[in-house]
Amino acid sequence: MRQIILEMKNLITELQWRGLVHDMMPGTEEQLLKESTATYIGFDPTSDSLHIGSLVPIILLVHLKNFGHKPFALVGGATGMIGDPSGKSDERNLLDEATLNKNVEGIKNVLSKFLDFNSTDTNAPVLVNNYDWMKDFTFIEFARNVGKRITVNYMMAKDSVKKRLSGETGDGMSFTEFTYQLIQGYDFYHLHKTYGCKLQMGGSDQWGNITTGTELIRRMNVDTEAEGAKAFALTCPLITKADGSKFGKTEGGNIWLTADKTSPYKFYQFWRNTTDADAEKYIKIFTFLSKEEIDTLIEEHKKDPGQWNLQKKLADELTTFVHSTEDLEMSKFISSALFSPNMDDIKSFSEKEFLNLYDGTTNADVSKSEVEAGIDIVDMLNSKTGFLKSNGEARRALAGNSISVNKVKVTEEYKISSKDLINNQFIILQSGKRNYCVVKVV
Repeated sequence: MRQIILEMKNLITELQWRGLVHDMMPGTEEQLLKESTATYIGFDPTSDSLHIGSLVPIILLVHLKNFGHKPFALVGGATGMIGDPSGKSDERNLLDEATLNKNVEGIKNVLSKFLDFNSTDTNAPVLVNNYDWMKDFTFIEFARNVGKRITVNYMMAKDSVKKRLSGETGDGMSFTEFTYQLIQGYDFYHLHKTYGCKLQMGGSDQWGNITTGTELIRRMNVDTEAEGAKAFALTCPLITKADGSKFGKTEGGNIWLTADKTSPYKFYQFWRNTTDADAEKYIKIFTFLSKEEIDTLIEEHKKDPGQWNLQKKLADELTTFVHSTEDLEMSKFISSALFSPNMDDIKSFSEKEFLNLYDGTTNADVSKSEVEAGIDIVDMLNSKTGFLKSNGEARRALAGNSISVNKVKVTEEYKISSKDLINNQFIILQSGKRNYCVVKVV
């Protein structure tokens, strides 16, 4: 029993030094210290995958499991029909049922990569869908049994509601979105009643919704013993970048957790290119390395930042966690070959490796017939691929001897032809040392 108590205490300590605690309801730490606690986090099915913004709640669930608590992952099949107003300036378009079902299944598949829902451990993760208990709930029943428990005044005091109603963000709020916090609150009540779930975790923008759940549990258990009505809340900070820009966004859009939307190479490069300030923060948040390992890495990095050891370790850990060791090795091989001065390794690329590279760099499609006829290098750099912004920029780069085709420097007289094809399908353009464009010939 002594060992279990130590683990429960260390969970909060662990989350705090990693920077994963933003707000915590009084009594939460004591509850986690007292016993193995059923805890849930919800995932909004706005897509059939999850992007790296969802990594923090996933990692929280893994930490919970590792420290002896029981994690519940809730996929919002019901709440996804409404759309969470928290942090949003406008109401979302409602998804049709077929799209929603597809998204729910996709998110279940993603979560299953990180949590073994088939485990028979006593604290094995559980996957639930709130549509299962909301689908037969009539409006009258909900209004009588749930709606009467929470006052409109209480709901309007939430920041997510106040900002929308005041016109600070968007054009107001529909009744549909206004009811979201009640439905999410009922989810907490249902999990509390059915599974003994006593804690909900989420991002800091979810604090209002989560605390509505704790209040609903208290009020719907008003006639029971106080112990049975206890529920708690813990939120983590929303992740930001040191320069203030949005985390997880690139010029090509979101960085996703599935290879069909973001290749493992592109995923690897995202973390590999993290700034020093962000890498020092992210390695605590997104990896399971110990405090001693991380402190040593940070100190070594400060002594020789040019080696990028912190970023390399971050990229290694995350690519392995989200994809696989094989995908990590492939991503490192592609990266090494791309920045090598010769073409030997690139010529040996498999189609899978080329497609990873194609997703991770500037890219363009060009027809095979055009290549067979011959394309002037200036046209290839600008009008055919958009790699450089204008013909003038292309000519200046060529005059400055900074353009290569398949690692070979070329001049303005050069013409792209079939002889330049690698694996009969790809051409690699390069401007300077680190700017690449992969041309796929179709």
